[in-house]
Amino acid sequence: MSKPLIIVESPAKARTISRFLGKRYQVMPSMGHVRDLPKSQFGVDVEHGFEPKYITIRGKGQIVKGLRDAARKADQVYLATDPDREGEAISWHLAEVLGLDRDRVRRVEIHEITKEAVQRAMKQWRPLAQGLIDAQQARRILDRVVGYQLSPLLWRKVRPGLSAGRVQSTALRLLVEREEEIRRFVREEYYTLEAEVERGGERLVAQYVGPWGDKGRIPPDRREALEADVRPGPWTVGSVRQRERRRHAPPAFTTSTLQQEASRRLGLTVKRTMQIAQQLYEGLEVPGEGTVGLVTYIRTDSARVAATAEEEGRGYIREVYGADYVGAPRRVKERPGVQGAHEAIRPTSVARHPDKLKNALTRDQYRLYRLIWERFVASLMAPAVYDTVTVEIHAGAHLFRAHGQQLKFPGYTTLYADTDDDAPEAPLPLWPTGDAVSLVDLRATQHFTEPPPRYTEASLVKTLEELGIGRPSTYAPIIDTLLARDYVRREERRLVPTELGHVVVALLKEFFPHIVDVKFTAEMEEQLDRIEAGEQPWREVLARFYRDFARDLHQAEAAAGPVELPTEVTDEVCEVCGRPMVVKHGRFGRFLACSGYPECQHTRPYLEKTGAACPVCGKPVVVRRSRKGRIFYGCSGYPACRFVTWYRPSDKTCPRCGAFLAVRRRGGQEALTCVREGCGYEEQRAQ
Repeated sequence: MSKPLIIVESPAKARTISRFLGKRYQVMPSMGHVRDLPKSQFGVDVEHGFEPKYITIRGKGQIVKGLRDAARKADQVYLATDPDREGEAISWHLAEVLGLDRDRVRRVEIHEITKEAVQRAMKQWRPLAQGLIDAQQARRILDRVVGYQLSPLLWRKVRPGLSAGRVQSTALRLLVEREEEIRRFVREEYYTLEAEVERGGERLVAQYVGPWGDKGRIPPDRREALEADVRPGPWTVGSVRQRERRRHAPPAFTTSTLQQEASRRLGLTVKRTMQIAQQLYEGLEVPGEGTVGLVTYIRTDSARVAATAEEEGRGYIREVYGADYVGAPRRVKERPGVQGAHEAIRPTSVARHPDKLKNALTRDQYRLYRLIWERFVASLMAPAVYDTVTVEIHAGAHLFRAHGQQLKFPGYTTLYADTDDDAPEAPLPLWPTGDAVSLVDLRATQHFTEPPPRYTEASLVKTLEELGIGRPSTYAPIIDTLLARDYVRREERRLVPTELGHVVVALLKEFFPHIVDVKFTAEMEEQLDRIEAGEQPWREVLARFYRDFARDLHQAEAAAGPVELPTEVTDEVCEVCGRPMVVKHGRFGRFLACSGYPECQHTRPYLEKTGAACPVCGKPVVVRRSRKGRIFYGCSGYPACRFVTWYRPSDKTCPRCGAFLAVRRRGGQEALTCVREGCGYEEQRAQ
């Protein structure tokens, strides 16, 4: 027999763990999943208790053979895949495909890839958890049932190549219904009124709050009458209230809040955030330490922090900022449904200050690590304290109100400013109640109501989490699939459903109301949680779901007619026959085809114009994608003209040279910069 075998998912993780444990163990990667349902067939026997038919994934044969040979020689096998449902399922599949005796399998959960944590995890091994395995199996089979039985219906009724997913369809419904709200929205005019008043040489500006209008919103037809009623007064000080306000630091990151803040501050997509976070978790080369994991496990819905990490963080705050900045222990209230198996996302050691690692990390790795590090340390710091003053001014029967605040103690905002609340405000005068004030100016400002905003990736993730739809590991794949299927497009960092997305949601709402029902989808997540806890058999859950689903599928096949998608005509002209070109959809995305098909079969690539002109040759700048799918912008005259930029063109031109200005994000702020090499013009973009 040889030394014990440890199996992990990735080579990076294997290298890091191998360095920690030395030559006493053999560490090998499985390269992710080794077994799954077949792609070429349904793979689920509905008639016999939803029995799945698993096969070795194509291309994994040699990997499985190598693992099997190593496992056969090892006296003990440790399965150290990720510490979640999916990781548990990978471990179970490995045990099955390698023919391991359950008594020989030791399941290891590594929540942070540091030497101490890995050594501790190896001592705290456990058997495979059947509840976790069953919950993941149920999710996988549910998704297979919906995907493989509903997608063909969409192919026949709408267009070939479409897909439907149990959770993705609900997310698409949210996006479509928000777009419908925006389309139905009717702008309404209203006014706000502010009064500048004076007493003894001191002035303040107060906002009108009532009783006319709704929360200070004054209808246009009442504005002049209100001003006439208010202006004569008498103007007096109604009340002056002083108080101290504390604002506590936000908790350490969960997967969802990390995705939201990385989008807001760093401009990263959800997918990119998770890619970088995975690198930080699996291990990177640190000067003087070798390869080490920099953050704890990145798929979590809990803000709980380990006591040892809290103690280390408080010690750092005490040493660097002083005892006054150390926050009191505070229990974070978790929302219902939080699994809590993992703690929050935090640095594996506070001693690894981001600035010490800057030269060892890529730009995005450094920025994301710094965000995680600062958020964690700030979460343990004392609250910011403000002295606030609220002054009420009476003008006859009307009320105006002014708010002011001064920062008394910065607390955690010294390190992590999470809102615009930290902007300095002038203190308000403490006038005696009942004293008369004089009106200096009365100003009415016109406004219009705004429609609800389109979802960004971050706000969609936040909504999905609040509604209990999906889990931390599913948010990025959901958005990725919606974009890949052309159900949604990304415009100005917003997710905009396409006409295809609208059509698919309409069909699903009519014939499969449960599939796109928010409450039903959330309840299904709860049932998966109960399977994990061993409170519910997974086959029973599937049977109940399938009974209604099969009925809806049968009715849709009989009643749903083919859906005609509107043809998108472009201003491009066919080079062969001169007829307009239209947008078509193929297996590789959109392309242009002659509207005279089948008489004329001319096609060419679809180039999405940005409205900007190339600063080199003047031809239109179009959207392009790299081999890895990253969007960039280039001249439509390629290859004759090779102008490209990673930054999105704006509708503004440079006042110096006339080239277009591109949008760049730095530290959460947007700036407009000239794309012409050597110009150097830049201006801050209005937020």
